[in-house]
Amino acid sequence: MGDVAMNTRVPKVLLTGAAGFIGSKVAHNLLRRGIKVVAVDNLNDYYDPRLKEHRLAQITQLTNGLERSFEFHKIDIEDIVGLRKLFLGNITENVETVDKAPFTAVINLAARAGVRASMENPFVYQTTNANGTLNLLELMREFGVKKFVLASTSSLYAGLPMPFHEELPVNTPISPYAASKKAAEMMAYSYHFLYGIDVSVLRYFTVYGPAGRPDMCMFRFIKWIDQGEALTLYGDGEQTRDFTYVDDIAEGTVRAMCPLGFEVINLGGGRGPTSLIYVINKIEEYLGKKAKINYHPFHKADLKETMADIKKAGRILNGWRPLVSVDDGIKNSVEWYMQNRDLVKGLC
Repeated sequence: MGDVAMNTRVPKVLLTGAAGFIGSKVAHNLLRRGIKVVAVDNLNDYYDPRLKEHRLAQITQLTNGLERSFEFHKIDIEDIVGLRKLFLGNITENVETVDKAPFTAVINLAARAGVRASMENPFVYQTTNANGTLNLLELMREFGVKKFVLASTSSLYAGLPMPFHEELPVNTPISPYAASKKAAEMMAYSYHFLYGIDVSVLRYFTVYGPAGRPDMCMFRFIKWIDQGEALTLYGDGEQTRDFTYVDDIAEGTVRAMCPLGFEVINLGGGRGPTSLIYVINKIEEYLGKKAKINYHPFHKADLKETMADIKKAGRILNGWRPLVSVDDGIKNSVEWYMQNRDLVKGLC
């Protein structure tokens, strides 16, 4: 049940958000499996595009000698005209399977992320996360693509009892970001019900790792501590997160291409929640430097703690489980930072 769905001889996946933190790792995972990747990203400036270009360069290095295994298109998923041209350009007819669908599957990782940022500009979260998802689903219906993998968020579980499991009613999102992801989930269900599109909704829990997003705590803490800057911490640092290493997330995402009908699946770290103070202490240890901390009031749109119930993922995604411990993941993140100081310099 956890095998990747393949309705053509050579699978070809449309991967949106491919230059993003998670998207680039998913691209690596797909390519290593021999799956062709048609990649889409608008390379927006939500954070410094140099980091996105760095990730794309790493993918290109992986595909050296693998002709036509990876192609990149600078397209925004809000641009349905541009997306339609991409779907049209990838229509093939395989003699053995008579398959005219342009893609084996669509993995939608393109999104506006960030709880606090969504309060500053909620409109772009709606147009990208909800409307962009609708554009992809409508084109999948039009062109006969049958598998959709949607990246969602643990932010939907705000205020609910832990550990968070997929059957909880996530009807009270407390940020525009979470609300836009809920809208995307519901639209995906509608297209599953109406048109038989097979859907895997993945709720990610605090993804971290090398080349992560500069607005995330792991990246910021490492940079601030190394450079001797005061670290901004909202709350007392005892708030906890179910940190999940990006390679584990990528593996779960690719496994979710298997036929499931419609399923919501948690992808979390599986080792229990980790406090931000613990993360800071480990970064101090690996850098050999002491943090300076500026404490600020806890933000009302943040969750005080998260912890995923991941039994369902293990059951239906061919035994998926997270392999990288928090300590090793933080160490890998620090080592990447040390090796890429020139790139990191100037990134916000």
